Amino acid sequence: MKTLVANWKMHVGIRESAALARAALLALRGRAHAPDVVVCPPFTALADVHKIVARSHVAVGAQDLFWEETGAFTGEISPRMVAETGAAYAIVGHSERRRLFGETDETVGKKTAAALAHRLTPVVCVGETAEERAAGRTEAVIGRQLRAAFASAALHEGSRVLIAYEPVWAIGSGHPASPQDAVAAHAFLRRVFRDEVKGGGRAREGVLYGGSVDADNAFALLREDEIDGILIGGASLNAAQFTAIVAAAGDVLEGLASRS
Repeated sequence: MKTLVANWKMHVGIRESAALARAALLALRGRAHAPDVVVCPPFTALADVHKIVARSHVAVGAQDLFWEETGAFTGEISPRMVAETGAAYAIVGHSERRRLFGETDETVGKKTAAALAHRLTPVVCVGETAEERAAGRTEAVIGRQLRAAFASAALHEGSRVLIAYEPVWAIGSGHPASPQDAVAAHAFLRRVFRDEVKGGGRAREGVLYGGSVDADNAFALLREDEIDGILIGGASLNAAQFTAIVAAAGDVLEGLASRS
């Protein structure tokens, strides 16, 4: 299976989110081989979008969450609140959260544990900067981030997690990682998760790629067996682009079905 996670960031309000959700449903209509789709609108639109996609193959995710269930944390959204909207996923540790809002490996770990404790599937983002990549530290950086994200998480048989490799240097640049580089990073992350994360060998992990994904490069990424899906930013805000990405994923899945 291939999974597409659409991160709408702070680009759309409730009405626009509703329109994008309906476009996602249309993109999947009539497809014999369709990917799993998760749409992540702003917090204000979570409940409305969930009503639109309920009883469909489209799931809803939050773009962030806090690690405490209740308390005096003005402006924060708890995992319980996220779950009450009908959301089933939560993005954790996105590079923008780390860079702009000072999130650390420790706080990302707390959020991951909180998401899992409330039966939300975390989409845990890891990735290196251009400087770290140039210094040959890609594996050291993403390995550290991954281990920290699951340091206090309770993983058990049946737990599902998504790990999103989003090289910081690729996000919004128009220059994604090559499929070969993405595959190498994904294989490394999968190995670390299964062998070094407590309970990782019993959980069901998916490793996604994120960073300047669009309709032109989605197929080349998705056709790689090591790439379980993609985390999509700007292209997910354009119905035509997103439909083309869904079609690319469908073509990949059809090819896999014909081989089995």
